Amino acid sequence: MNTIKKTLYIVRHGQTELNKLGIVQGRGMNTDLNDEGRKQAAQFFDAYKDVAFDKIYISELKRTQQSIQKFIDLGIPYEKLEGLDEMAWGVLEGTESTPENRASFLQVIREWVAGNLDVSLDGGESPNQVKARQEKAIATILSHPEEETVLICMHGRAMRLLLCWITGNPLTEMETFPHQNLILYKVTYNGDKFEIIDFNNAEHLK
Repeated sequence: MNTIKKTLYIVRHGQTELNKLGIVQGRGMNTDLNDEGRKQAAQFFDAYKDVAFDKIYISELKRTQQSIQKFIDLGIPYEKLEGLDEMAWGVLEGTESTPENRASFLQVIREWVAGNLDVSLDGGESPNQVKARQEKAIATILSHPEEETVLICMHGRAMRLLLCWITGNPLTEMETFPHQNLILYKVTYNGDKFEIIDFNNAEHLK
């Protein structure tokens, strides 16, 4: 049996109005891209439209599909996986960016970085819960050896968690993976381990 080899192009979705305003989105906010986000999507498409993607995987939130719709329009098959959805931020989702809300947000991240990975905001998910969802999504993606070059569009915090655990790092190191809207992490899989070969690439947005 041949070893599964894959190259994953993992991108964060383009900008939404809530991103612009600094409001927490999370899994419960099914927002659209704004004008800037649509521009970023076009820039990413122009830079990577000649890559022969075998398959596209996106979250169940429309901002990921809108970010890579031009690739879907080429006829590349795609699949939605709930495991790629953003973390649920519970009570903070969609709320105004007040000092109190920012303090709650920073406090829960401090808890996670300190190793308390089962802590969540009220009504939200913990890092360990998100990882459990993501493990199913990655298992699905790896179950198709014929899909060698794969485009994945997902979300900021979820992407940080995913990049941690697939590269064998503890989730407490999630803050070491910077991102902005529609940046690219390119990851190879050799049948045994994942390796990041392009880190937080934003060249296409310049």
